[in-house]
Amino acid sequence: MIARMIAWLVSAQVRRPLVPLVLAALVTAFFALHAARLTLRTQYDAFLPKNAPSVIELRRLEARTSSSQTLLVLLEGSDREALHRMGDAVTAELRALGPAIVSSAEDGTQHARAFVAPRSALFLSTSELERIKRQVDERWDYEVQKADGLLLDEGVPPPPLPTPESLRHETNLVDRFPSGYFESSDGAALVVAAHSPIPGGDLPRVERALAAMHAAVDRVARAAPERASIRVSYAGDMPTAFAQYHVVLADLLDVGVAGVALVLAVVVLYFLRARAVLVMGATILVGLVWTFGLTQIVIGHLNAASAFLVSIVAGNGINVGILYQSRFFEERARGADAPEAIRRAVIATWQPTVIAALAAAASYGSLLITDFRAFHDFGLIAAVGMLTCWVVKTLMVPPLLVFIERVMPDKRAGRPLRAFEMAYGKPFAWLSTRAPRLVLAAGALVVVAGAIAGARYTMRDPLDYDARTLETSDPNGAELRRAWTVCNGILGASQGAIIVATDSEAEACTFADTLRARWRAAPDGKKPFAAVHALGDLVPPDQQAKIPIACELGDRLRRAHERGLVSDGDWKKLAELVPPPNLAPFAVRDLPDDVAAPFTERNGTRGTLVLIDATPDTSSDLRSLVSFADAYRTTRLPNGKVIRGSGNAVVFADILSSVTRDVPRVILLSLALTIAVVIVTFRKRPRDLFSVLFALCAGIAGVALYLYYGSIKINFVNFAALPVTLGIGVDYAVNVAQRYVENGRRDVPAALRTSGGAVVLCSLTTLLGYIALVGSHNHAIRSLGAIAAVGEACCLLAAVVVLPAVYGVLDRSRKRD
Repeated sequence: MIARMIAWLVSAQVRRPLVPLVLAALVTAFFALHAARLTLRTQYDAFLPKNAPSVIELRRLEARTSSSQTLLVLLEGSDREALHRMGDAVTAELRALGPAIVSSAEDGTQHARAFVAPRSALFLSTSELERIKRQVDERWDYEVQKADGLLLDEGVPPPPLPTPESLRHETNLVDRFPSGYFESSDGAALVVAAHSPIPGGDLPRVERALAAMHAAVDRVARAAPERASIRVSYAGDMPTAFAQYHVVLADLLDVGVAGVALVLAVVVLYFLRARAVLVMGATILVGLVWTFGLTQIVIGHLNAASAFLVSIVAGNGINVGILYQSRFFEERARGADAPEAIRRAVIATWQPTVIAALAAAASYGSLLITDFRAFHDFGLIAAVGMLTCWVVKTLMVPPLLVFIERVMPDKRAGRPLRAFEMAYGKPFAWLSTRAPRLVLAAGALVVVAGAIAGARYTMRDPLDYDARTLETSDPNGAELRRAWTVCNGILGASQGAIIVATDSEAEACTFADTLRARWRAAPDGKKPFAAVHALGDLVPPDQQAKIPIACELGDRLRRAHERGLVSDGDWKKLAELVPPPNLAPFAVRDLPDDVAAPFTERNGTRGTLVLIDATPDTSSDLRSLVSFADAYRTTRLPNGKVIRGSGNAVVFADILSSVTRDVPRVILLSLALTIAVVIVTFRKRPRDLFSVLFALCAGIAGVALYLYYGSIKINFVNFAALPVTLGIGVDYAVNVAQRYVENGRRDVPAALRTSGGAVVLCSLTTLLGYIALVGSHNHAIRSLGAIAAVGEACCLLAAVVVLPAVYGVLDRSRKRD
């Protein structure tokens, strides 16, 4: 039935070639409108399903908190006071931009310090406070007795006064930034931290906000001559994410153009005909437009992985047109006219092209079973692309060839092919007659070695836990990376603290205490996080009982200083910590806005948010990141309520878990689908069935050897190369086997000289599409391209070297029989 439909379609295309071309043009215009609306989402939460618990919690958290992104303004200079003045001016100018752009901005802890320092004594326990008061009283009595000459022993040293350290509360607001500014210890660098409520995915608003922030900083820098020598740099997740978006965007263009250019170049060298390149270029462009138009309709966007499918779809999707045109020019060289050559080419090759498209679609489609949305989308787009390109090629290649033949008749028709025309298969045809037994033995050895290497590879944990291999290198980002390093040295890990939302202030304090207990229970060297902060930590308990003691302590210290019992040097250190006489109880609502801002929700509710500082190695080691995520993702409070956390750490951990769970089953499904396609194709020819499967095993073994001896690690981007290699790699063996059978099983070299050349070209286009990915600035995409390219090369060699050797040995055995 399908054969009759194909024959009818070819007849219609030959009779009226413009009809299918006009139809294709109309459909292309429709899909082009949709493809132009595609957006690129680079956030990692786009990699997980929308219904994943971590993503649901992340969306809930984003709705409750007002600070989505951070811009760090780094000021560097030799004049510390000038840096302070400029930092204050930049902070004021950024705040003036309004809460729609800047929800908060600060260059230090001055307001927080002014509030917390005089109340530090209240954070001490009542017993500690009484002990310090006794210490002051003992010194007071000592000095009075000494002045009155009543000391019993003049040689006894005076009792020590309390030190500033003994009065301080470990809030990090006083100790960490002694000057009150976010500055380096030498005073040569100062940071202004601005927070924006704009989500990272809203790129137009992010771009406008960054432009407004930069303009504000520039106005401040030009306002005073002393600021001309101050160096201004930027860091933070807001400029970093925006810069990386543009790097990925440029990558897409560079990789896509390079991939298509390389593909068309090998097509030119194979066919040595301008018309072949014209047909290939036009149809692959239409195939890409259809594929990404459908992507916009079904998915709506690309992610950091699927964005690079332009090169892959172009390299794979062109294969159908190669097989059609290769057979067409063969028939023309034998003297057939264009319509007849088209009929013969399509009738002879439609089945192998369908098998190739289905096998490739099946291998990509195996990614659909993963919960990992990045490669669910990747597999869907690529599978649709393979089938779409088959439809486009089948619809457009025959009428295009007929139409071009009518406009510009081929002067070489009826002449034998030239020596270097369509000759990619000739070297392999020559090789196939040389020592097939030796080649077969080598293939068998590769299969055995590959099986052993594959087993060892899986046993030694092939996953890559280095998060830096997932990063995109910005070739122009040296200054951004330098500014990040300086800012992190000043601000530390708390700048990237994870936020967890609870339902009340009391619940937040209980949650924080539960996490601290979990931290204390962890062994040294395996602490899952650095610190936990709740706003309630800044409100000491038992204030009513402590205030009389603290006020009496403050009064005695001031009187001691007035009488000279406390030197001016010591008083300078103690003054800000001495409790004032009007000390009064305070609650969360009384804390300054600068102190409460990180713990305040979008609607103004205070104290319900908890901040968790990651350990320094969390950013680079995924195992530490998983430990960090597991430490707070689900916490059961003493009352039985469960608090769920999210953020980049949990999202990353879930991605890693998804990859660990899904990689084996995706590969097994792809292998099963590939074998099923081969069985269906050769179900009545067991000899060809086992020959093709042996070639497939040889190709897979080559990949296993590369992964094992190349010490290649699998991450949640490059693992897609493994199932894809299986489906695409078997196409070549299927096509060689089909042509060999079509030739009457008489001539292996002839099959390689004809279809073998087309197979080599098909593989080269796919291989070059993958090689183009190696030029990406993303380390994981480069690794994906390298693994896929090696897999492509191994499967090609299995099809044009190992499979012919199998047939050569079988042919010789048959002749002897």
